[in-house]
Amino acid sequence: MRIEKFHHVAFRCTDAKETVDFYKRVLDMDLIGAMAEDRVPSTKEPDPYMHIFLDAGNGNILAFFELPNSPAMDRDHNTPEWVQHIAFKVGSVKDLEDTKARLEADGIAVIGITDHTIFKSIYFFDPNGHRLELAADTATPAMQHKLDDVKWAMLEEWSRTKRAPKHAAWMHEKEFAAS
Repeated sequence: MRIEKFHHVAFRCTDAKETVDFYKRVLDMDLIGAMAEDRVPSTKEPDPYMHIFLDAGNGNILAFFELPNSPAMDRDHNTPEWVQHIAFKVGSVKDLEDTKARLEADGIAVIGITDHTIFKSIYFFDPNGHRLELAADTATPAMQHKLDDVKWAMLEEWSRTKRAPKHAAWMHEKEFAAS
């Protein structure tokens, strides 16, 4: 068996309607489905919920559960805030620039544009506290090839040492950062 694609990725939200409104207004995602149940289908536990599905483009679905009878949402405090995030691909750096300006004009705090050499991105939070990233690819085929050539060696070295391997240090050199 080979995985075809994500069917959906699900997260929790504090308010389903507010979440739908935010993702439509900020990222132009349409609500494509909503289900509400009094019992969890897989476990049969009595736990009412609203499950919403948003169109993230190209057959990708972002879903959320509102769980009114569960304890308040929180994040994993043992994991840095920047680690857990949802990243969406956009078409160009101009899209990032335009979106950053629009978000900031709407009062949404934005981090970036951050240059990762092979892509540029911006970061912001949804009303549920989920960190979102919009990323525009900037890698050349040569850059992609260089990274592909060292991926397994980097992983093996990291696995042994738990120190950042330097196989891709070129990504932070001026000649690549400027191009």
